[in-house]
Amino acid sequence: MNKPLILVVEDDKPIRKLITTTLETQGYKYHTAETGEASILEAVSSQPDIMILDLGLPDMDGVDIIRKVRAWSNIPIIVVSARSEDRDKIEALDAGADDYLTKPFSVEELLARLRVSLRRIRGDSEKLMKDSSVFTNGNLRIDYSAGCVWLEDDEIHLTPIEYKLLCLLAKNVGKVLTHNYILHEIWGSHTYDIPALRVFMATLRKKIESTPSQPKIIQTHIGVGYRMLQAGDDSKVI
Repeated sequence: MNKPLILVVEDDKPIRKLITTTLETQGYKYHTAETGEASILEAVSSQPDIMILDLGLPDMDGVDIIRKVRAWSNIPIIVVSARSEDRDKIEALDAGADDYLTKPFSVEELLARLRVSLRRIRGDSEKLMKDSSVFTNGNLRIDYSAGCVWLEDDEIHLTPIEYKLLCLLAKNVGKVLTHNYILHEIWGSHTYDIPALRVFMATLRKKIESTPSQPKIIQTHIGVGYRMLQAGDDSKVI
C-alpha cells in the first residue's frame, strides 16, 4: 500500500497537531475532522484507509460514530481517548473499533498501532487474491478445510473449543476481541462466563505458545479481551 490515507478525528488542537505532524514525518497522507458530523462526511467522501478517532467530540459521542461507520465500512478504527476505564474500552471495541489507545500516549506506540492496522489491511487484500483455506501467521498454520493446526512442521491437536477459539482469533488477527464478543461467537450466548473462557484460553496457549507465561501469539488485554498478534507485531497491551 502506497502512502495510506489516515482520517484524524480530534477536536483538541494540540493533540491533533501532534498526531498529524507524526503522520507527516512518516510519509502518511491525512485528512482531519473536528466534529462527529464532519468525520462521517469525510469518511464517506475521502474513503480513508484508517481512522484515528477521539471519543469526546463536541457534537457526538465517538462510540456512535463507530457504529455509524461500521454500518457501511470495515476500515480499521483506532480509538485515541482519555477515557481509561475498561467499560469505555469494551464499549468502543464492541461497537466495532479495532484498537484503543489511552491518552497520554507516545507517538511510537501510535505508529506501532498504525503498522498493525496496515498489516491487517494488506493481509485482507492478500486473502482475496489467494486461496483462503489456509491461514499462516509466523510459524502457525491453520488449514480450515482440513481442520488441522501446525506449528512449523508439528501438528497440534486441539479440542473443538480450542480450535474454534483459535480460528476466531485468526480470522480477526490484529484486532482486539472483547470477552463478550468471543463468548457470543463461540457459544452463541454467555453460557460460559469469563473465568471459563480464561481456562480455555490458557489450555490453548499451552499448546501453541513456546512460553505460555510470555505469549507471543495470543495477547491478553486485561479486563477487555484477547488479540492474536501478527508475526512481527510490536504493539503494546492496552
